[in-house]
Amino acid sequence: MQHPIVPLNRNQRFCFTCSPHVTCFNACCRDLNQVLTPYDVLCLKQHLKMTSAHFLAEFTQTHTGPETGLPVVSLRFSDDKKLACPFVTATGCRVYPARPASCRIYPLARGVSRNRETGEMTEHWALIRETHCLGFLNGKSQNVDQWVQDQQLAAHNLENDRMLALISEKNRHRPGPLTPTASKRVYTALYDLDTFRDRLPSIDDIVETADGPQVIAHARRDELALLHLAMDWVRKAIFTGLPQDR
Repeated sequence: MQHPIVPLNRNQRFCFTCSPHVTCFNACCRDLNQVLTPYDVLCLKQHLKMTSAHFLAEFTQTHTGPETGLPVVSLRFSDDKKLACPFVTATGCRVYPARPASCRIYPLARGVSRNRETGEMTEHWALIRETHCLGFLNGKSQNVDQWVQDQQLAAHNLENDRMLALISEKNRHRPGPLTPTASKRVYTALYDLDTFRDRLPSIDDIVETADGPQVIAHARRDELALLHLAMDWVRKAIFTGLPQDR
């Protein structure tokens, strides 16, 4: 049997198309462990015009990652036999413009390695060729860069790489599980951005530059800037800070 994961370089071409005309359409939107990154949650809650707290309560579940010790947020699928994604419909995804990176990237897989000395990131790509997927039969020929552009993946990759860098710092400075208090703070900062924004006056010390007030004011208006500020706070207050109960 052909191995389902095939290494792929950026210039190699592959054929794939997913649409309602493919008979297995929507079949891959069921019975998954659909992990969401902080940027995924931001995009989804903005698209749905919900607060982060409301989105998280209605559509997600949380557990602690066994390798990172960090809170992991995933979509809560239906409890019936179909185990469907909460956003899948008969005609497709109802949040398609804001779909998570893991949905956008399929049938590709992306890995990233970091040079410890230079910090330079290197991408590694593979093709996931599952036997049940019929999108390969008459798909459009394209390479990795064309797929990334077509699926509007660049922003997701950039923001998710920021999260990978943060996880790397956590593993370096705080290996193992976090305390319950620290884990809750990380969850609020990275995923529940609206609640984190409400607490900004009490965390002014995370911006140590002279333009700190302007940085915080910008974060109040721009949620992506808020996410970046939240990551910086997690890095300083939780992973490299001194308090013992962090």
